[in-house]
Amino acid sequence: MKSISAIFLGFLLTATTLASSQAHAQAAASPASESAPDALAKRVTDEVLAVLRADKDIQAGNTKKLLDVVEAKILPHFNFPHMTRLAVGAPWRQASPAQQQSLINEFRALLVNTYTTAFSQYRDQVIEYRPFKMAPADTEVVVRSLIKQKTGADPIDINYSMEKVDGTWKVYDVVIAGVSLVQNYRSSFASEIQKSGVDGLIATLSTKNKTLAQQQGTRK
Repeated sequence: MKSISAIFLGFLLTATTLASSQAHAQAAASPASESAPDALAKRVTDEVLAVLRADKDIQAGNTKKLLDVVEAKILPHFNFPHMTRLAVGAPWRQASPAQQQSLINEFRALLVNTYTTAFSQYRDQVIEYRPFKMAPADTEVVVRSLIKQKTGADPIDINYSMEKVDGTWKVYDVVIAGVSLVQNYRSSFASEIQKSGVDGLIATLSTKNKTLAQQQGTRK
């Protein structure tokens, strides 16, 4: 999958361009502008970039601090139960509540451990947003973006599927270069479930997360 680690990087770069492209539509669509997708994205971006630019430890590669930023600033804006349900697919309905919660916990940890490194890749990339329209009654939107690399590499298309949950916009899927995050995991999850059942998938994810956590620890 092309540049999948750009998921969090793209989200934290979601800023001024999106805000300007949505300003008029969102002013009419939402009386509470802070709850609109553009306002949320700009606020998160401003907070995260301020940390990245000011924290010398993070700039030097302190993984523990990167994890703390991910946990505090980024992850609250992702709907992990929905993402996990989509990634697991049909077997989700056969899983017990305890198994479902374990799957959510392990999938969340997998994404945290896998994509924390995206923060270290921030090099003032330029992000552009496609035209965006949202009706006042919409509860699901797709925010389409293009990240341009200063290295001259091909631009990366990153589109965010967002839904309103209890009045707050959350990401439930990310499509990078035409490939869905949840669909990408679904194939590997389905293979593991077919071989070892839901408990087998949970065990596999747990082992993977322990390995990734140990690797992260060696980089502190």
